[in-house]
Amino acid sequence: MSTADRQDTGAFAAPLSEGERNLWFLWKRAHEVIRTRVADDVRDATGLSEPDVAVLVQVDDAGGHVRQNRLAVRLGWDRTRLAHHLARMETRDLISRQKLDDGVQVILTATAQRLIDMIRPIHATAVRRHLIDPFTTRQVEHLREALDRISNDPTHD
Repeated sequence: MSTADRQDTGAFAAPLSEGERNLWFLWKRAHEVIRTRVADDVRDATGLSEPDVAVLVQVDDAGGHVRQNRLAVRLGWDRTRLAHHLARMETRDLISRQKLDDGVQVILTATAQRLIDMIRPIHATAVRRHLIDPFTTRQVEHLREALDRISNDPTHD
């Protein structure tokens, strides 16, 4: 690999400035603080962990049932991690799994549906309190635009 090739890949990129490092660490901290506060509010009210809620909401959003492989993709989880988590959720009557010829279907139970109905307003209140309410309407719109730009930038795929 030539020097020019390494420079193109960023191998010789200048170190982050103090301001850039501070921005990076603020970003990481803000994400963790908000995510943790929202998850704690939901857990305190329902007893469900953040992964439990993520699974339940994804299955509910899929119509109450979804293929296990598809659920792994939707969550961004390794299939093994998901299988182990679903087994624990199944023992708590939150989901059931049905073997199919070409996979496994994950289905919400009536217990899970009642919990989802309870989770949604708690989650909405927590998101508003920890992410939206600290800002003005204009600041929220700027934040949304910045996050959308980061999330949808095709140069980072």
